[in-house]
Amino acid sequence: MTRGLSWRNFDFILLGAVVLASSFGTAMIRSAVAGNEVLQPLIMRQVYFALLGVVLIFLVASVDYRYWLALYRPIYLGIMIFLVTLTGFGQSAFGAQRWFQVGVLFLQPTEFAKIVAIIILARYFEVVQYQPRDLKWVFGAVLWASGIILMILLQPNLSNVLLLSVILAVMLWINGVQVKHVLSAVAIGAIAVASLVALSVLGVRVPFLQAYQQERIVNFVVPDPNDTYGNRYNVQQALIAVGTGGVFGQGYGHGTQTQLRFLKVRHTDFIFAASAEEFGLIGGALIILTLSIIIWRCIRAAQKARDVAGSMIALGAATLIFFQAAVNIGMNLNVLPVSGLPLPFISYGGSGLTALMLGIGLVESVVMRHSQTEF
Repeated sequence: MTRGLSWRNFDFILLGAVVLASSFGTAMIRSAVAGNEVLQPLIMRQVYFALLGVVLIFLVASVDYRYWLALYRPIYLGIMIFLVTLTGFGQSAFGAQRWFQVGVLFLQPTEFAKIVAIIILARYFEVVQYQPRDLKWVFGAVLWASGIILMILLQPNLSNVLLLSVILAVMLWINGVQVKHVLSAVAIGAIAVASLVALSVLGVRVPFLQAYQQERIVNFVVPDPNDTYGNRYNVQQALIAVGTGGVFGQGYGHGTQTQLRFLKVRHTDFIFAASAEEFGLIGGALIILTLSIIIWRCIRAAQKARDVAGSMIALGAATLIFFQAAVNIGMNLNVLPVSGLPLPFISYGGSGLTALMLGIGLVESVVMRHSQTEF
């Protein structure tokens, strides 16, 4: 029996953690761009996007998530048109076409494509929940995800391709993929990764990858100790920033690597290092704790969901946030290769923040229509 809209079930713990993370992110962006007149407007833009995001959470939560599942065809077609257009006419950064410029704003369709992929896959697993877990079932999910993945690969944007692949793999695993199929995928993946690393180290160009992407792989696997000011510069400065932060940090607005601009892209990719420098180990731990609470509430929503589709939406959002956070923090600590994945809710980026807020709104919609009387 279906339940009506009840704001009593709204997850205010999830909302509070999201607001806290976004507020801290805005404060750190302000510190990271201090003294840079060109980047000063980014502070208010992030504030506006954060406020817009909170409004979107309530708006999306007020609509039954199954309504979006019913519109999966136009949603899928719309994002594919954006991605195809982006490949030919988008603005470039680091050799990849990533955004459209609309006035002073930059729209990144890839960020919204992640949410669309979650919706599409959630709808697929709802429809086929009673089908046998054979190769046809697996290939059906892969086929729906492959369109978006292929268009993102053509940008090229390898980090988001990996992210979507992880979301697909997690959903397949939770829905009961056979172990033999998992082992086959792991074997193929291991061969592909090993081949990619080997070819990159040997200097052989790999299709769909830019030279800088292969250089990142080489610098991580076999770093050149004499490359002080080259490709490893950002990682080295990030490690210095994290190390000099100590336990309690150097204080807000007083991080030497950040304020003296030794740490590059400190308001986006390396904002975790900037935060650790100014707030120390405690600050870094609080960031991880806040993001963990968000992920936990998403997983709890998946457990309490009334149907497979709702569970997959919440699980997809949890996987997206976890993977992005893990990869971003990992590259700041030099335990993972440098990638373009931002720190969720913390890094600067209007499209990324808005897309994440849409995802949280969908999770809240699942929460408000769950099968239990209390959440």
